[in-house]
Amino acid sequence: MIYLKKLVLPSAKDEIYFIREEKRTCFNTFYPFKIFPDKGMREVSLDTVTMFYGGNGSGKSTLLNVMAHKIGAARYSEFNDSPLFDTFVDMCYLEWAKRPRASFVLTSDDVFDYALNARAINEGIDDRRNQLFERYVEVHHAMITDPEMGQLHGLDDYERWREVREILSPKKSQSNYVKKRVAQDIDLCSNGETAMRYFLDRIEENAVYFLDEPENSLSIEYQIELSDYIAATARVGNCQFIIATHSPIFLSMKGAKIYDLDDYPVSNRDWTDLPNVRRYFEFFMDHKDEF
Repeated sequence: MIYLKKLVLPSAKDEIYFIREEKRTCFNTFYPFKIFPDKGMREVSLDTVTMFYGGNGSGKSTLLNVMAHKIGAARYSEFNDSPLFDTFVDMCYLEWAKRPRASFVLTSDDVFDYALNARAINEGIDDRRNQLFERYVEVHHAMITDPEMGQLHGLDDYERWREVREILSPKKSQSNYVKKRVAQDIDLCSNGETAMRYFLDRIEENAVYFLDEPENSLSIEYQIELSDYIAATARVGNCQFIIATHSPIFLSMKGAKIYDLDDYPVSNRDWTDLPNVRRYFEFFMDHKDEF
């Protein structure tokens, strides 16, 4: 599905005029001005899956943030803008093909925050698990001196009675009792598993997604899995994805339109022609006899 059709950046002439006028101010940076004219980049035509490839400082994240800011996409964390960022965005033109249900920015910072929250929850689960073990032992010991504690003494006593009955059940071992009580809580996962879960939780149908280097924290297995999930969601979930990445796994996604921001002028290229991918290929070919 294509919702965003085209982005037109300010012309080099417009940028020069603006900067000349603003030099009378106290700004010590003109970011994000002066990035894209130097790349010969003016117009970005978008597809169902569009990828911005390039090294650090190439402008791929900036371009992604400009589009996301232009349409007011929802964010889960802040990004590094500048005093002139809003002005630059206002000078851009964005053409819609159709309006989506929603739009979101998903970044590696979001994944990190999600992992921290999951870890904090799981630390709470560990505390809860220890409390349940202690309670199990406490009830069994108490029954020795007070057999009546297993009796129901009124409706207000129902929750305590149910808990005691569960603990005293001959089919309920200590481990089974604790496991059942915490079964709905979040399990402690590896960073890669947590990152994968983050994307699966966030990506829904009928929306535009801006993904900034989703490969961070993901093993190659999870990169393949997420890449397949994105391709399937774009195909059957009516989603559009705009991705900043240098991962060969994501860049190999079938049908994706790739912009090489390291090229001059910026051009569309096949993933197999990208320098980073070619370097991977050459490395493995150099070591092919070791496999």
